Amino acid sequence: MATTELAAPDSEGCDTTLPGTSLCVSVLVVAYDDPEPRADSRPLAVEMPVNIVYGSVPYAVMMTSPADLEDFAYGFSLTEGIVEAADEIRSALVEQGDGGLRLLVDLAPGRLREHLARKRAISGRTGCGVCGIDDLAALPLASPRSGKGPDVAISAIKTALDGLHEKQRLNRETRAVHAAAWARLDGSVFAVREDVGRHNALDKLIGALMRAGEDPDQGFLIITSRCSFEMAEKAATFGASVIVAISAPTSLAIERARRHDLTLCAIARSDTLTVFSGRERLLLGA
Repeated sequence: MATTELAAPDSEGCDTTLPGTSLCVSVLVVAYDDPEPRADSRPLAVEMPVNIVYGSVPYAVMMTSPADLEDFAYGFSLTEGIVEAADEIRSALVEQGDGGLRLLVDLAPGRLREHLARKRAISGRTGCGVCGIDDLAALPLASPRSGKGPDVAISAIKTALDGLHEKQRLNRETRAVHAAAWARLDGSVFAVREDVGRHNALDKLIGALMRAGEDPDQGFLIITSRCSFEMAEKAATFGASVIVAISAPTSLAIERARRHDLTLCAIARSDTLTVFSGRERLLLGA
């Protein structure tokens, strides 16, 4: 069988607009009805191990997209239960390590002592949300939210969904990453974070909102993935009252949403969405 030599990617054939988070590779495009393959180039999402270190003690190695890692430090620390507020993190620095990056998180002294007393081992997750837990009783459980939270109009959800695609820059380029977005109550999209891991995207977004001092009662969350129980837990930990998922939820996500009085909408499309919990918080009609 004859082989085809692939051409090296060039800037015209593969215009990567997000250096560091995407890169160009040579590919071979094969059509089912054409025996001649075609050499091409394509942008791919960069996936990189990031070692999260508190003080001088490594805590976790996460497979992430290497962008917005300072936001990731804040959101991950909150949803892991390591901190309760942004001011308990004094700094978050990114440095090059062997085969990846190190994310050095400097905690306030009292918080660091508490953290070191409850070390949890996590290794390389992009899909798993509970790696390192060895007892069912240790599954994450958010603290109860104070107050009812805002009502959200379904028209605002539609507005946010319609505007989200244009803000997913990395996914438009690579078609390989998840996004998490925060929309204000009028449906305007305030912030978007993207990552190869759906948990990471949500942690990055939560971190960005923490750093910006965003009030959880002034908006709602959108995720482009399925809503598993960890995503519901992260939303509740941040204090959000509404989460909208593009894909379907799991049974445990619904159980946790109901437990946390979290409005969970999923299978969100341009013309319909499905409400799985918290119907009373949604404002229907025009």
